[in-house]
Amino acid sequence: MNIAIQGLKGSFHDIAAHQFFGASDIETLCCNTFEQVFEEVKADDTTVAMLAVENTIAGSLLHNYELLRDSGLSVVGEHKLHIEHCICCLPEDDWDTIEEVHSHPVALMQCRQFLAGHPSIKAVEDEDTAGSAKFINENNKKGWAAICHAEAAKMYGLKVLENSIEDNKHNFTRFLVAVPECHADKMRNVYAANKASIVFTLPHEEGSLSAILSILSFYKTNLTKIQSLPIIGHEWEYMFIIDLKYTGNERFLQAIDAIRPLTSKLRLLGQYSECNL
Repeated sequence: MNIAIQGLKGSFHDIAAHQFFGASDIETLCCNTFEQVFEEVKADDTTVAMLAVENTIAGSLLHNYELLRDSGLSVVGEHKLHIEHCICCLPEDDWDTIEEVHSHPVALMQCRQFLAGHPSIKAVEDEDTAGSAKFINENNKKGWAAICHAEAAKMYGLKVLENSIEDNKHNFTRFLVAVPECHADKMRNVYAANKASIVFTLPHEEGSLSAILSILSFYKTNLTKIQSLPIIGHEWEYMFIIDLKYTGNERFLQAIDAIRPLTSKLRLLGQYSECNL
């Protein structure tokens, strides 16, 4: 199975993909951008897309929701990954030889307190956590360290100086697994699903959102996320992204049918089973 991800092998997307599918025979297709992830699936409809949509510290990745909405893919799964960072270097280096530490800017931000305790080490932003580790290994960059997952350090032959250096130990990223609609039924059991993601637009009118929420409440759905996003070129109109939990597929579909006339461009992104930590 081919899984398109953003990032290199050893990145958090790569780790999440292997955890979710639990198979050693999957092949991750490493992409530079999230746009490229969807291009890979478009080019081969047997490819699965896996993309981060939310982090407990950084918040929602709204652009990925837009890409998902426009792609026509259907969400069939969810995975939540505990984000842990380590600092690693070449085997011959150690604390007294490290001058720079490289990583993605978000990873550096998440390790701010740790870095403040090592003022002599210069923090340098890079494009990818695993990519920093790979670059150090392939270019024999003595005096450089990387911040990445310990699995990436192991993959690229680096020595872990310290693990779990992230400031907040309750840092999780949520990923969605999406496939072309023609393959969705093979990978999803709607009668086992208890969660869904939907997007829709509403006019700038009094009570428009309140009416939607009242209907969803009537049908005993539990909103786990609601996010608004301005629609470019349509002043004061918004796209709403809603994740909700429910019991019973029939009742859920009744709720969707009930709100449909009150919305524009409503799309069910997918139904799936909640990932419990």
